[in-house]
Amino acid sequence: MQQFILALDQGTTSSRAILFDQKGHIVSEAQKEFTQIFPKPGWVEHDPLEIWSTQAGVAAEATVKAGQNGKSIAAIGITNQRETVVVWNRKTGKPVYNAIVWQDRRTAEYCDQLREEGQEDLIRNKTGLVLDAYFSASKVRWILDNVKGARQQAEAGKLAFGTVDSWLIWNFTQGELHVTDVTNASRTMLFNIHTLAWDDELLALFAIPRSMLPEVRQSSEVYGETKTTIFASKIPIAGIAGDQQAALFGQQCVRSGMVKSTYGTGCFMLMNIGTEARLSQNKLLTTVAWKIDGQVHYALEGSIFIAGAVVQWLRDNLGIIKTSAEVEQLAKQVSSSEGVCFVPAFAGLGAPHWDQYARGVIFGMSRATKAAHIARAAVEAIAYQTMDVLKAMQADAGLPIAELRVDGGATVNETLMQFLSDVLNTKVVRPRMAETTALGAAYLAGLAVGYWKNVEEIQNLNHAETSYSPKADQAPIQEGIANWNRAVQALQVWAKGAQPAKQTTFSTTQPQTTEA
Repeated sequence: MQQFILALDQGTTSSRAILFDQKGHIVSEAQKEFTQIFPKPGWVEHDPLEIWSTQAGVAAEATVKAGQNGKSIAAIGITNQRETVVVWNRKTGKPVYNAIVWQDRRTAEYCDQLREEGQEDLIRNKTGLVLDAYFSASKVRWILDNVKGARQQAEAGKLAFGTVDSWLIWNFTQGELHVTDVTNASRTMLFNIHTLAWDDELLALFAIPRSMLPEVRQSSEVYGETKTTIFASKIPIAGIAGDQQAALFGQQCVRSGMVKSTYGTGCFMLMNIGTEARLSQNKLLTTVAWKIDGQVHYALEGSIFIAGAVVQWLRDNLGIIKTSAEVEQLAKQVSSSEGVCFVPAFAGLGAPHWDQYARGVIFGMSRATKAAHIARAAVEAIAYQTMDVLKAMQADAGLPIAELRVDGGATVNETLMQFLSDVLNTKVVRPRMAETTALGAAYLAGLAVGYWKNVEEIQNLNHAETSYSPKADQAPIQEGIANWNRAVQALQVWAKGAQPAKQTTFSTTQPQTTEA
């Protein structure tokens, strides 16, 4: 019987499942969007039960579509939106509160308080991360301090915490496994990337009981088997990686100095820096890329919070396009943005600026500005943000980047890809297989069960690709870059006025809560 690998790609806006064959080709896929919850400005939540039901549903759908059953699946690999946290009751399996999403800013003031207390260097030296509300630790603390009874239950060992991979595996194994992998653990701000263990000093700092934490495992190993009725037979769960690390592996950036950029809701650029965790001097993150066969690789990462989401905003909030695919046609109606500059800092500015009080802004509009100019400025903003991160990465690495490997939904936009090459003044390579995040999870799971013998076999699969080289006259490109830099500087000045008065206590505004 022919065997396949099932990759589960649990993203920020949808749950997906893709069945891959031995050549790394897609056999079938299924996808379902789920609800985005915005209780207050800057707050972003998901219903964990909806995440589970949609992911389980598409897993079954993709398998049935291919005319297969559980027996033909050699292993399951899981990749997930990172930093998003779920806290649930160990006995009932029910969440005590909605999942708090990576984009959520409710703990920004608390992070400021920690910074004022001088905790930033401690956190950075142990975790490789900047002190920001983006990461998981402050979100977990918020749940414990704001959901009635949660802290008492947690201290009694009755609650579990996990990133989305842990939540899915808990459900797939009916509570038998509470695990995560090194890549997801490294995004929590509770994990020491040098010792590769949960850190007691950080747990004490955030007041999070150790009993809540999952066991940390490699990115490629057999963790256990499914126990649910979704599949008639048990399937090994054998690969886990946060979505950006999975994409790095899916793009086969397995050598030091190789870089990929994934364009989804946000944009995330990672550079493989080898087996030593080096801290960035340019406000990038140092993160675990993967751990396979006992060998750890690290990566430098630049996080851009809003990439594809700016197109969704044009569609859902501004209403100037009906589908995301229409943005390219609208942007092509004008030859340039005519000086319009769009900084889509809806959730703050990520790397290399890290300004959590920045918000989206459009500069340079006149009476002649049309929807097409705004659409073009939105597309160009994705490239400019990429440029900022790549410059920081080049400075840290001390070497020019020969090429940028790209993937994700926005890469179908030819206008964006060419503009990206022009702005970066470097080669941009897009694989024909756009699903590199899911493919990376499949590779990790397949390696663990011997579906693929080793990394060399995977590299020999030879997926076709399209490349873009700089073509545009550099004079207008440089003018656009100068406008972008001015716009970011102006926004940062404006954002300073948005910072709250000095806080001395952790905010405990009561949300709509459920009993733990």
